[in-house]
Amino acid sequence: MEAAATLRTAARLLEELRERTPGGEWEVAGLLATRPEIVARHDDGTSEHVAEVRARSSAWISGLAPSLADPLVRWLRTTADAVDAGRAPAEVAGAAADFAAAVTDRLDRRR
Repeated sequence: MEAAATLRTAARLLEELRERTPGGEWEVAGLLATRPEIVARHDDGTSEHVAEVRARSSAWISGLAPSLADPLVRWLRTTADAVDAGRAPAEVAGAAADFAAAVTDRLDRRR
């Protein structure tokens, strides 16, 4: 099934990203380090350097640390197996497939 394949692709991409990302718990702290240029593009068409919005984005970044990759990968694969076996309710499969498609789109084009 296409939904199961999308779920498995997202799981694989998350695993690959986790493998090349520093692990452990991430937290908001005052440490400055060299980092790539990242620009936030807002829905209204404006943009700003992420460093300028650090206070607003730090909780998001630390909250979605690599420690979430393993449970997300398990959820995606378990859902894919349930889809293949016909055990996943349509709403659950659809929501998981939407998430997986968004993850795949974001991670695939940044390789």
